[in-house]
Amino acid sequence: MIIDCHGHYTTAPPQHEQWRQQQVEAHGKGGKAPPRPKMTDDEIAATIRDGQLRVQRERGTDLTIFSPRAAGMGHHLGSAQTSEAWASACNELIHRVCKLFPKNFIGVGMLPQSPGVSPKNCLAEMERCVKDYGFVGFNLNPDPSGGYWTDPSLGDKYWYPVYEKLVELETPAMVHVSLACNPAFHTTGSHYLNGDTTAFMQFLTSTVFKDFPELKIIIPHGGGAVPFHWGRFRGLAQGLNLPLLKDHLLNNIVFDTCVYHLPGQELLAKVIPIDNILFASEMIGAVPGIDPETGHYFDDTKRYVDALPISNEDKAKIFEGNAKRIFSRLAGQIATQKTWTGVAA
Repeated sequence: MIIDCHGHYTTAPPQHEQWRQQQVEAHGKGGKAPPRPKMTDDEIAATIRDGQLRVQRERGTDLTIFSPRAAGMGHHLGSAQTSEAWASACNELIHRVCKLFPKNFIGVGMLPQSPGVSPKNCLAEMERCVKDYGFVGFNLNPDPSGGYWTDPSLGDKYWYPVYEKLVELETPAMVHVSLACNPAFHTTGSHYLNGDTTAFMQFLTSTVFKDFPELKIIIPHGGGAVPFHWGRFRGLAQGLNLPLLKDHLLNNIVFDTCVYHLPGQELLAKVIPIDNILFASEMIGAVPGIDPETGHYFDDTKRYVDALPISNEDKAKIFEGNAKRIFSRLAGQIATQKTWTGVAA
């Protein structure tokens, strides 16, 4: 089985995004958002058949761990109540996709975060997503301000209520920022990769994994700058009298393969232990075009993993085994969703 651990619903029906715009505008005017739009199963199914399901089949993958559009989370917009309503709507839509295509998609939830609002605000939605929807993980935004980094470091006890709930629910978190409203940062070109690298350093200088030894964190996009600067991080840890990184962080942190060229994928597999790499593509996402040097899509990351000079056993870990270990609810949810009828794919 080939499991893509990083997919977003970037092709959602237009009325979903239109409602979001109306919601934010209503908040700005001090008014009430209109009712959520109606979306039929047929409308939702069409967006998946023509989008992510088509790409799955073309590229030979089997299952996508699926979450709301990352840039669309927009935690800096509106208020805590705005974010709660938006997260609820987005997570419900992901659940509907999973019900329609139970063999192809399993859900991951977005959190109702807002700058300066305690992460305790997220706990009820986390419970609902796991217990009602069968979600197997969450996306955690380390910077709800959208590029201004106004909240405490991920190593601060400010975040501990979320970590406690993640451990209780046996779910990992993927660290994933959202849209950058700071004009100094390009959302996908710098803000995403900066978020990944910053999160790694925040965990490095913290006691989070001593306090939560069972916590699992996925750092996407190949870990940002981390693999390329592994020697720097090892040296910084040494200078801070911290344990070796393999003991300090790699029992809890894994990286995905959203790296869009073969040399980058080769570096990731050479520097980071195979047990800490999960297959992912973020298809129809940040870089959807065709690479003129190869003639293939940049985000067709399966090709890069297939080409790695590693054993078939190691490739099986990247494609399937590591995901089932990190997403501890995944195997059970796969079995559960096999009993769901869905629609004709």
